[in-house]
Amino acid sequence: MDYFFIGDLELVTAFHFVGIDGRAVFGPEDALAAFRKITEGWDETAGTALPNLETCRVLILTEEVADWLGDTLIRWQLAGCYPLVVEIPGPMGRLEGRKTLVESIREAIGIQV
Repeated sequence: MDYFFIGDLELVTAFHFVGIDGRAVFGPEDALAAFRKITEGWDETAGTALPNLETCRVLILTEEVADWLGDTLIRWQLAGCYPLVVEIPGPMGRLEGRKTLVESIREAIGIQV
């Protein structure tokens, strides 16, 4: 498995239709448990069907889940390890104050085309 998705139930179902497994999470604790299982191999509930570091190369999260993970996610991204983390908007659209990838690149290079 190269990809795995963590987010709300609707998007887990949508990703499943295109062949990407996922797990629906309903709060910060649930999101942290799923994230730690994938990135650290840690599992607080035995028997869950989550991938591990060897099988997950790209982890897709909704912006809401990314917010729930907070500093844990930032530390993981700064470490530069696999799985790579990609954040997407949730079903209700972008969270307020979030930049798009294009906006971030424009800000970094200082050029607007």
